[in-house]
Amino acid sequence: MTRFTSVYGAGPGHLLLLVAGFAVAGYAALLLLDDPSALRILVWFVGVALVHDVVLFPLYSAVDRALTTVSGRLHRHGRIPLVNHVRLPLLASGLTLLVFLPGIIRQGEETHLAATGFDQQPYATAWFLLVAVFAGTSALVYVLRSAHAALTGDR
Repeated sequence: MTRFTSVYGAGPGHLLLLVAGFAVAGYAALLLLDDPSALRILVWFVGVALVHDVVLFPLYSAVDRALTTVSGRLHRHGRIPLVNHVRLPLLASGLTLLVFLPGIIRQGEETHLAATGFDQQPYATAWFLLVAVFAGTSALVYVLRSAHAALTGDR
């Protein structure tokens, strides 16, 4: 087992999960071979990967670097670290935006209405309310942690 780990770099469970992931991806690719929209899916996938790697990754890395710097300065002055209280609602907001984006921009409105009987109009409002709940909850937890630290003298 030690030899396997030294050669492969991880345990056999990791290799098993990796092979299973490739098997599922290969099966999905085989299902798409006969699909007439396979080329559009491939172009979309490559485009999304490029937009993420060229635009989004540098952008959110720079924001996280700035946030970490500011939080580190505040923490040195005896305050509760702020970084995760901003990271978590931003991450949750971004992920839910990805999930709700077709509904927010009303993509496929006729199909959605025919399938569900509901309009897509509430999606944007629901997403904004969800973002407000994420930010408000995080801010409340930060305030409570700061108050607790001030009362107990923990910093």
